[in-house]
Amino acid sequence: MDEVIAGYTGGDTENPSYEEVSSGKTGHYEAVQITYDPEIISYEELLEVYWKQIDPTDVGSQFMDRGTQYMTAIFYHDQKQKELAGESKLRLEESGKYDKPFVTEILPYTEFYPAEDYHQDYYQKNTARYEYYKQNSDREDYLKEKWPANNNSYQDYQKPSDDELRAMCLEPY
Repeated sequence: MDEVIAGYTGGDTENPSYEEVSSGKTGHYEAVQITYDPEIISYEELLEVYWKQIDPTDVGSQFMDRGTQYMTAIFYHDQKQKELAGESKLRLEESGKYDKPFVTEILPYTEFYPAEDYHQDYYQKNTARYEYYKQNSDREDYLKEKWPANNNSYQDYQKPSDDELRAMCLEPY
């Protein structure tokens, strides 16, 4: 079954709450755990999508979200994933698209704790707060600037077909 679960990983506290993680004191990252079918989308394609959603050079975290809990990282499950993530990162670093050094780390997966129910599908459950964040974070403008062919607008979004998704993921840096 394919799914995306919001949660926390990389820290020292067992089964932390959102309040604990958002304090920045647990060492956890806010993260998503993706379960996928490699017959539909490959790990390499997931990496391509990931890079097009973040600022890999932001030392202080991501957009309006500041603190170590919002830093970017890729958590690998095995040596092959580690190698693929490293190769993907290196290709993007060498592409010349960014003029600052990358700070996104590639780290071993340890334990993942699902976030509370209210944190799952947050953009649907808290539409007004999500829209406020989206409009004030500069994230969308940044992503449009870095990936103009990606059309990162979420308004009137319709999911592309699997073939279209693959084509977008394979777009060269």
